[in-house]
Parts: sequence; structure tokens; C-alpha cells
Amino acid sequence: MGQARKIVLYALAVFVLYTIITSPARAADLVQVGFEGISSAAQGVGEFMSELIK
Repeated sequence: MGQARKIVLYALAVFVLYTIITSPARAADLVQVGFEGISSAAQGVGEFMSELIK
């Protein structure tokens, strides 16, 4: 089980590096979308907590 996990992690790392090398602009766009999603989720949690306190 541990070795299968290692293989999957290595394959994922190779895929990410391949994507960054072959199309860095697209990779940057994907990272930006990811950070925007995280920011939006954090803002939603903050608004929820604020409304909960009121």
C-alpha cells in the first residue's frame, strides 16, 4: 500500500512538472484560479462567522 502511494505521488509530481514546462502560462492561470477559489472560500467562512456572531 505504501509503495503504491509513492508511485502515485511521483506520477503526480512528474505530471505537474510536465505541465509547467510545456505551458507555463496555462499553469499560472490554473494556480491563479486555485488561489481565487481559496480566497473566495475563506471570505465565505468569514462572512458566515460574522453573521453567526450578530
